Amino acid sequence: MQDNAQSAREWNSSAYHRLSAPQVSWGNKVLSRLKLRGDENILDAGCGTGRLTAELLESLPHGHVVGIDLSQNMLRSARKHLSQFGARVSLASCDLLHLPFRAVFDGIVSTAAFHWVLDHDRLFVNLQQALVPGGWLEAQCGGAGNLVRLRRRVDTLAATPEFAQYFAGFREPWLFQEPKPAAEGLRRAGFVEIETSLEEAPTVLGSASEYGEFVQNIILRRHLENIPSEPGRARLIELLTEQASQDDPAFSLDYWRLNLRGRVPA
Repeated sequence: MQDNAQSAREWNSSAYHRLSAPQVSWGNKVLSRLKLRGDENILDAGCGTGRLTAELLESLPHGHVVGIDLSQNMLRSARKHLSQFGARVSLASCDLLHLPFRAVFDGIVSTAAFHWVLDHDRLFVNLQQALVPGGWLEAQCGGAGNLVRLRRRVDTLAATPEFAQYFAGFREPWLFQEPKPAAEGLRRAGFVEIETSLEEAPTVLGSASEYGEFVQNIILRRHLENIPSEPGRARLIELLTEQASQDDPAFSLDYWRLNLRGRVPA
């Protein structure tokens, strides 16, 4: 049986791979900003099931990518998805707050991962130390205002008699920063040529079932771990889906993305 720490790391990777089209579309925009020679050594920080890692590898015919993730389920799916790339990709279980790399990578790419790390100061220092002189960071994660409507609804339901016993002392598992504090954190970590910006990314799901499955597997997995029974977890998702059906447009999510860019002095 997994301990609590290990369980908190795990995802339903098959569901994530199938449902993560919005994350992939945002990630492709990040990759489009890269100016690659094609022979770089790059860290994919939070590679998930490898969908974007594959896109990155296509742009690196003579390069190498190290994909890291905390979730063993994600890494198993990524190994299967990336098998065609052979020795050009390496995958490892690794915590972004405990990176073992020092001056290894020409660049670091990350999408939809950093907001799961609550200590951004330590995160940015670790990323800076993993880069060679002149190395770069190009990343995106959830930013200020991300999913405010859904989060407020969850907080309201979590305070009701039906769910309050499960959420006593619970804290949200994310950090959604404004651009200015993020830039200041990157600067303190030793990055230069820093650019940060906030980008609205509204997302509409196609049906009640799609919305419920997406919220369950992509957004609220850490919340749902607090509810011990499957009927209880299903009830929370059902109530949130009912509320989302009344939105205009129905089943929409108010995503905001924080873009991060910086370079290590040469």
